[in-house]
Amino acid sequence: MNLAGRDLLKLSDLSPAELSALLAQAAELKRDPYRADLRGRVLGLLFQKASTRTRVSFTVAMAQCGGSTLDLVPAAMQISRGEPLSDTARVLSRYLDAIAIRTYDQRELELFAEYAEIPVINALTDQFHPCQVLADLLTIQENFGQLAGLTLAYCGDGNNVAHSLLLGCALSGIHIRVATPPGYEPDAAVVAEAQALAQGSQVLVVRDPYEAVAGAQVVYTDVWASMGQEDQAAARKAHFLPYQVNAELMKHADPEAIVLHCLPAHREEEITAEVLEGSQSRVWDQAENRLHVQKALLIQLLGAG
Repeated sequence: MNLAGRDLLKLSDLSPAELSALLAQAAELKRDPYRADLRGRVLGLLFQKASTRTRVSFTVAMAQCGGSTLDLVPAAMQISRGEPLSDTARVLSRYLDAIAIRTYDQRELELFAEYAEIPVINALTDQFHPCQVLADLLTIQENFGQLAGLTLAYCGDGNNVAHSLLLGCALSGIHIRVATPPGYEPDAAVVAEAQALAQGSQVLVVRDPYEAVAGAQVVYTDVWASMGQEDQAAARKAHFLPYQVNAELMKHADPEAIVLHCLPAHREEEITAEVLEGSQSRVWDQAENRLHVQKALLIQLLGAG
C-alpha cells in the first residue's frame, strides 16, 4: 500500500488491494488506538455542511495520533468573499499537512484537489461519501470475517452513500442490490463504473425492496431526503415508504443478517425503531468505525504508516 501524498475523492481512487490493506490497518488500530505517530501534523477541516460523526472522528483520530486539527469555517474565510478555490487550495497547502472537505458539489472538491499540494479527503459531497463506506466495510468484515461473496441490499434513495456503497462493494467482491423508487436511482455512470470494477460480484439496481433483501447478509438504508433536500422530505415520503427497513422486510434477509445505517436516522421513516435498536443492528459499531478507518487513511496519506 502506497497512498502517501494521494487524495481520496471517491472509493475507486483505491485499488482492491489498497482497500483491503487499509481495512486491515484500521482493524489493527482499533485494537491499539495510540500506536501511530502524527505529531506535528495538522489536518484542516473545511466543512460547508453540518457534521457530527465525520468532524468528531477526524478530530479524535488526529488527537490520538499526536496531531491536531484546524476547523476552517467557510464564512470566516476569504472564499466567502469570492476568493477562488484554486487560490485557497494553494495557500492552505503551505500551512496544512492534509485537508478534509465536506461540500455540496463533487466538482468543487476535485478543483480543490487539482490545485492543492497536500492530500485532499472527501468528507462528503452530494455524489460520494467514501469515508462512511470504509467504516461500513470494516463493520461487515468484523461480523462475517470476510467481504467477498456476501450480499448487501440497500433500500432507499440512490444518493451519495448508495454511490459509495456501489464502488466499495464492487472493489471488495460484495454482491450489491440497490432498490429505489422510479426516478430515485443512483447515477447511471456510477453504476457502470461499479460494474466495471466488480471483482466477480453482481451489481444490480432493482425496484422491489424484497427482491433486493432476499437472502442478503447486510441490509442498509439511509435518510430519504439528504442535507439540502429538506424541502422535498414530505413529497419523498410517499415514494419511499415501501422501502422502509422494518421487521417484515428483515424476515426476507439471511437469518444472520446485520442492519446498517450511516446516521442520523429518522425512526419510523426509512427504518423502524424496532430494527434500529434490535439485535441485528450494528449502527453504533459502524459509527465507531469511522474513527478507525479515518485514522488508517490519515496515517497512509501522510506517509506515517
